[in-house]
Amino acid sequence: MDDRGRLARPLTRDGPGGRTGFASRLRVRRRMLQAETRSARVKTCSRLPRWTGLCALLCVLALGVGYALVRGETIWGLSSNLREARDGVASLVGFRIAAISLAGQHRVGREDIIGMLGVSESTSLLFYDVEGARARLKQNPWIAEATVRKLFPDRIEVVVEERQPFAIWQTERRVALIAADGTVLSREADPRFSHLPFLVGAGAQTKARSFVSLLDRFPDIRDQVRASILVADRRWNLRLHNGIDVRLPETDVESAFETLSRLDREKRLLTRDITAVDLRLSDRITVRLSEEAARARDEALKDKKAKRKGGDA
Repeated sequence: MDDRGRLARPLTRDGPGGRTGFASRLRVRRRMLQAETRSARVKTCSRLPRWTGLCALLCVLALGVGYALVRGETIWGLSSNLREARDGVASLVGFRIAAISLAGQHRVGREDIIGMLGVSESTSLLFYDVEGARARLKQNPWIAEATVRKLFPDRIEVVVEERQPFAIWQTERRVALIAADGTVLSREADPRFSHLPFLVGAGAQTKARSFVSLLDRFPDIRDQVRASILVADRRWNLRLHNGIDVRLPETDVESAFETLSRLDREKRLLTRDITAVDLRLSDRITVRLSEEAARARDEALKDKKAKRKGGDA
């Protein structure tokens, strides 16, 4: 048979040159490779020390116990060292904090906020405690709310909401700047805030918001008030710029303000020569005259009596 006939033979026949023979050789070769792989694994395992598995297990357990102790902060030195090592590794792989963006701060300085965040050159973003940072920020009386976010791989975003100055509060001869919720913002008397309401008395800071809000509804009275004084933590007195004291009741203060506003509008009560207006009783108003006004009144009454006696004679 010529070469063309040999090449035209079908490949499905059995024999050394057929498909069946090739598959057999492939299976034999695969078995030999698997046997060699198992033998290599056995040799590798036989070279490991006898107690390798137990030592690995003990190391894992020790790391777990150490982590629990560190979380409990019972061994501060170890905790600090582990944190430094942890942050160092994270920083090396690209998680070092490289930038801090701030928003919402006006009265608290940028340096103060960064100091409260507790970020150093070795601090890593991966293990940074944002809840702890938020708690530290809220310890500042000016900061009412704070949000701290991680922006991977290397940035922190901080947004703060500041309290606003609401009033000046004096107690036991000490003056403080307070917010509307009564939080003491500063113990210094800053002239920039001299236009704010002036409150006096223990406990006045906690009742300031509601009382000032009510007083603001009567601007004709509010503009004459120099100080609002809380008496026995129960009721308020007003000290006006001209020295007149207005004594308010414990309840229904709004009605008392309405009465006072009407009398001042119709009778110009608060510009008269008086020292006090007592509104504590709902059925009457008591007015105390100044000494000069009282003497003038007494003399006028004497003259009136004398004239009456003279007329009777």
